[in-house]
Amino acid sequence: MSYTQKKHVLIYGDAFVDYIAEDQSNLTFTTFLGGATVNVAAGIARLGASSAFITVTGDDTTSEFVREELQKEGVDLTFAKLKSDKRVSGVYVHLTEDNDRIFHTYIDETPNIQVEIADLFAEAFYNASALHICSGTMFHSTALQTTREAVRLAKEYGVPLSVDANIRPLRWKSEALCRETIMSFVEDTHLLKLTEEELFFLTETATLEDGLATLLPYQVPVILVTAGELGTFAVIDGSMTHVGVKPVVPVDTTGAGDAFIAGILRQIHLKGRPKTHNEWIDYISFGNKLGALCATKPGALSAMPRIEDIEE
Repeated sequence: MSYTQKKHVLIYGDAFVDYIAEDQSNLTFTTFLGGATVNVAAGIARLGASSAFITVTGDDTTSEFVREELQKEGVDLTFAKLKSDKRVSGVYVHLTEDNDRIFHTYIDETPNIQVEIADLFAEAFYNASALHICSGTMFHSTALQTTREAVRLAKEYGVPLSVDANIRPLRWKSEALCRETIMSFVEDTHLLKLTEEELFFLTETATLEDGLATLLPYQVPVILVTAGELGTFAVIDGSMTHVGVKPVVPVDTTGAGDAFIAGILRQIHLKGRPKTHNEWIDYISFGNKLGALCATKPGALSAMPRIEDIEE
């Protein structure tokens, strides 16, 4: 295998197909390439930065569709695996009356075919400006082991770790296991992104202040709590601040959080890790803008902003 020598944001996770409701009746659906880590990988590429995706697909038409769409988006699949029997997972996404999304039903025909530790290559990490993961595959023992090895390799090569909690309770055997597993990664995390609901779930608290106070002993350099139209509450080196966002009329919030973190990782890749509090605020403001833009369009990946959208 020949490896890319180009610097990239490295993302590990599942390729997904999203079946997104066309309206609030949740009776008819449109198929999109999806999944949180897919959205982030493609979102970064759409913003003019390089992304490489570690995932596994099969030899069926759906897997071929996934690979072709990712390559069209400019995502580097050098480090992705093709295992013939793998079938890409899917999820039915319902819309609420407020145009918010609910992950309703998951489809996974081959849960035991995962990226394995032996499938990871040091070259992927050597050239990475950041490693981004989420909890979407951690419920599976093999994927969890692979995730831990990916984090170990990132530490070995001095690659900062970005974690999106991205909690999907339907995929876990219990809430306790979900909470324990995700929290086991927090102490190695440089950038932690979560929603208010995920913060309350993980810390078993009921207020923003109490939730963030529970996380402080982990000494995560940057914690970002997204709050929709309120923008983002950020803890930067122990200091909490609020970063607002220009209000928009939401059409579909699916993928808005992925657009947000893609924007921040794009800035880190192209401009480097912020050295001051104000630089972090600039990066977060950029992410907020992307998340808001994403929410004004239907779909997830289809709504990920492009660099020309920002320039406009």
